[in-house]
Amino acid sequence: MYRLFLRVVALLIGNAVGLLLAATLLDGFSIAPLYFVVVVAVFTLVQVIAEPLISKVGEKSLPAIQGGIALIVTFVGLLITDAVTEGLQIGGVTNLFLATLLVWLGALIAGILLPIYVFKELRENRKQG
Repeated sequence: MYRLFLRVVALLIGNAVGLLLAATLLDGFSIAPLYFVVVVAVFTLVQVIAEPLISKVGEKSLPAIQGGIALIVTFVGLLITDAVTEGLQIGGVTNLFLATLLVWLGALIAGILLPIYVFKELRENRKQG
């Protein structure tokens, strides 16, 4: 249960880093400061729900897209989060595509570095203890 909690926290932090990266680098992409936590939580929830669904559809219908599932999930997550929250402004189609790459990249880097430097328990073998 503790590992699951750490994985959720790491995912939230990774998504927050990715969203902040996009908000910093893209004109027109913004997150209202008061809504930041809500935007990160909704985006993460959409990703957690959408990833298995998109993965299953891709596995059956389009096996060639398996490598891009994370990018597709990020794209869908941004679209849905923009639609259901007031705090996220994407600022156009170009920003949507660029933000997809930036959020994915930021979350990927955070997902690699967090278990190494912050959540060392996530690196350890599950059979220990």
